[in-house]
Amino acid sequence: MVVREMPIADGVEHRYVDVDGLRMHVALAGAGEPLVLLHGWPQHWWQWRHVIGPLSQHYRVICPDLRGLGWTDAPSHGYIPGTMADDVIGLLDRLGVERFHVLGHDWGGLIGYLLALRYPHRVQRYIALNTASPFLRPTARVLAGGPRLWHIVANAAPVLGPRIASSAMPKWALRHWTYRSATMTSTDRQIFSVQFEEPARARATVSYYRNLLLREIPRLLAGQYRWSRLTVPTLVLAGDRDPLFPISALAEFGSRATDLRVAVMPDVGHFPATEQPARVVEHAVRFLS
Repeated sequence: MVVREMPIADGVEHRYVDVDGLRMHVALAGAGEPLVLLHGWPQHWWQWRHVIGPLSQHYRVICPDLRGLGWTDAPSHGYIPGTMADDVIGLLDRLGVERFHVLGHDWGGLIGYLLALRYPHRVQRYIALNTASPFLRPTARVLAGGPRLWHIVANAAPVLGPRIASSAMPKWALRHWTYRSATMTSTDRQIFSVQFEEPARARATVSYYRNLLLREIPRLLAGQYRWSRLTVPTLVLAGDRDPLFPISALAEFGSRATDLRVAVMPDVGHFPATEQPARVVEHAVRFLS
């Protein structure tokens, strides 16, 4: 069994909450209107280490670890966005949070979109950080960008996936998806990647991407959200050096969003909260207030 120490961030409280049998870890800081920060892969709540302090001066910051990542349980099932959105709602119910803002990145961004679409009466404002639009269509431009996402196929592969998910792929992603490489230190990479030495968390990664490849992407391209409307005021915030998602893929909404804004962060890769946290805080506070 891999024993991992929780990294320390000033002013952060840690709790474990049972959500329908799933033991979820959540980091909490500050007071005021609730702001939920949803991390991506291959990270956990520590992704927000540089922004928790500044944001907690304005909001009650809530940073859960998603199912299978960080210090939340890694069961054998449930690695689909809808189920993980239910996890977040269950956690917030148990914390007594009714109305809240959301900032979601990568996988957490997809979950954030689902929260905004399913619970517009609860989500006040939403910030999507380096996350593809759920309204993508299978256009030639979108399909041409498929090779950028080769890691999805690699992580989902029956034999290769479990082998590379335990070490090689998380370390590669943390290094190569960061444009401002000096901001992602070797210590940070170790804090994120060591979790996958636990076999259950490596298997969780395979499940994340296998379900994405076989279930979510086909439904998305088939128009799963064709008749949905995003009524929650939304800010699409992205680094222009993201190797996964070009800006066009992040902001393709057509007429399906009633209040949409887009802001581009120059010379920033896939991890803006690490690479340029002050700018993320600035955009977030301005938009949410």
